[in-house]
Amino acid sequence: MNASPSLVTVNPTTASASVPAQLVAALLLGLVMLYAVGFSEASVAHNAAHDVRHATGRPCH
Repeated sequence: MNASPSLVTVNPTTASASVPAQLVAALLLGLVMLYAVGFSEASVAHNAAHDVRHATGRPCH
């Protein structure tokens, strides 16, 4: 049995190439979220945030 941990090698070119793609994906997700909240009614956005707080176990009031 081999007790030493196996090392994973990552090609630096591949790893650095995925960074812009991750940034673009994060930007698009953020814009979609802002767009959705911006055009929803205030009560809908409040209730969604309230439900998330309950689901994660955080106090809300």
